[in-house]
Amino acid sequence: MRIPDWNPALKAQPQELVDAILARRGGTLINLDKALLWSEPLARAWNIYLGAVRTGLPTSRKLRELGICTVALLTGADYEYRHHAPDFLAAGGGQSELDALQAVIKNDARKATAHPALGAVEQLVIQYAAQMTLDVKVSNEVFAALREHFDNTELVELTSAIATYNMVARFLVALGVSPEE
Repeated sequence: MRIPDWNPALKAQPQELVDAILARRGGTLINLDKALLWSEPLARAWNIYLGAVRTGLPTSRKLRELGICTVALLTGADYEYRHHAPDFLAAGGGQSELDALQAVIKNDARKATAHPALGAVEQLVIQYAAQMTLDVKVSNEVFAALREHFDNTELVELTSAIATYNMVARFLVALGVSPEE
């Protein structure tokens, strides 16, 4: 990491904040937390917001994680991919779908690319995430196709997950946050 790992000896933070992060993480701070804890307001807001995006949305977790994995691969955020590929699998995705995602990424994921391991909705989510990540602007055709599969709430939640993890990827890559050993 380009900055030192946070620890209480270097910069004290309120124990209730550290405890809240530990509770969300299952008792262990990850390297991302050790970067965020240099800023109390950021760490506090991040813990609440990312907790909601990650586990508080009813929209398909599998599809949200597929969008997040797409962002991670497109931005070179290896840390993000290592954390979210297992979540995609836990949400019902398959390794063949992750392998297919990597193949689609090697081509132009912004364009419709049929892959036998991916369903039509999965391919559309990848295309949407790729356009959001690489172009920011999403084509009318892709958005119209999404509307055929998702209601307004699901569109907002899927978009939010992809946008949020674009932010996370940029934070991780810029600071050189490395995966845990």
